[in-house]
Amino acid sequence: MNGDLSGKTAIVTGAGRGLGRSMALGLARAGANVVLTAARNRREINQVAEEAAKSSADGTIRPLLADVANEEDCQRVVSETVREFGGVHILVNNAGRGMRFVSEKFFDTPTKFWETDPAVWKMIVETNVNGPFLMARAAVPHMMKRRWGRIVNISINHETMRRAGFSPYGPSKAALESETIIWAQDLGGTGVTVNALLPGGATDTGMVPQDIPLHLRQKLLHPDIMIPPLLWLVSEEAGGVTGCRFVANLWDETLPPQQAAEKSRTPAGWIPQIP
Repeated sequence: MNGDLSGKTAIVTGAGRGLGRSMALGLARAGANVVLTAARNRREINQVAEEAAKSSADGTIRPLLADVANEEDCQRVVSETVREFGGVHILVNNAGRGMRFVSEKFFDTPTKFWETDPAVWKMIVETNVNGPFLMARAAVPHMMKRRWGRIVNISINHETMRRAGFSPYGPSKAALESETIIWAQDLGGTGVTVNALLPGGATDTGMVPQDIPLHLRQKLLHPDIMIPPLLWLVSEEAGGVTGCRFVANLWDETLPPQQAAEKSRTPAGWIPQIP
């Protein structure tokens, strides 16, 4: 799909590493201009920009230090993107804080919700729930003006939302899926779509503790698994698709994109439990 996104501009939050880095580079290789954000580590997003410049990426990458939990930062990112590139067409709400902020041992020693530091709880919710809202709120008026836009919220497996000891990370992503469904309805008929995308399993990112056993690390998904479904979701071809969730490890690249999308599509939000 190289070149398919020529002339489009994307913002990818939390793009210094892991899923964000892979998706930003994938968008740039497909021809999009990409604005990268990170809350604190400018070095990481600078490295991603340098990597894109040295590769075959057709799009231009610009790194910006910004915290999605800060309303002024979100407005500034969108304003600077529009000023430099003339608009914003794609928003990937990837920035998130995970269970490592609660405990480094979250994989094998669950933390009860009442044992969680309230300051950590608030920080995770502010990033994972409020951050996507603040970024979308800043970007949507520009998208609606053009009657074209794609918002992609990065989610997780339903099992992780229900997993013991996984709050507030699980609840925050459940809220993000609710935001996805409601925003898609709010934006119906505007030309702006909202969908959720998730890897489909534990992925080799900074959210995973460094000391997990090698046999478990070898089972982790590679962050690049997100690129094929993402490129389809932000394309012209997916203009009628909104309010859905897509599981990246169910995407079959041997199939035509429409068929691959159907294979990887699952209901957004909660699936009723069968007794």
